Amino acid sequence: MTVVGADGLARPTWASVDPLLMEYYDTEWGVPIRDERGLYERICLEGFQAGLSWATILRKRPNFRAAFADFDPDVVAAFTQGDVERLLGDAGIIRHRGKIQATITNARATIALRDEGGLVDFVWGFQPTDTPRPDTHADVPTVSDESKALSKALRKKGFAFVGPTTMYALMEAVGIVDTHLLTSHRRGSSGVWPA
Repeated sequence: MTVVGADGLARPTWASVDPLLMEYYDTEWGVPIRDERGLYERICLEGFQAGLSWATILRKRPNFRAAFADFDPDVVAAFTQGDVERLLGDAGIIRHRGKIQATITNARATIALRDEGGLVDFVWGFQPTDTPRPDTHADVPTVSDESKALSKALRKKGFAFVGPTTMYALMEAVGIVDTHLLTSHRRGSSGVWPA
């Protein structure tokens, strides 16, 4: 079900009230990300989001970007244990040792993937042949065969906090699948899938 806002646009319930989520939904969610830094950032933020609301992550995103050198994999890959301790003291981000360490680990894995064509081609290589066509939020999957395969493949390449559900959320967020509800004003807006 979508909710038609005062602006006349139909959005899912989760993006219909909070101005920050509305802006994110209208301008970012489901828009293809095909640059290494952007995709690395999204993988890390989806990992931080595990067990939390996306609104929490979005509110803290400027702080995450400041803490992790604007998600530059080359800079983050050089972070030391001292940086981990510093970040554990940063109230502006999610202070979870495993997730902070995963961000550093994922930077190193991102750099290593450059020898095999890079993170973008690797992740987009798991694009399915079809995309869901949900009428309601209940019709939106939380995992797929492709997200399970992507999760397994990324773990083999040394990535962390990349479970199948987290990777499905990533695939939705970066346009690999289009799970905009059929009645949403954003359905088909990615240019990857027809409305």
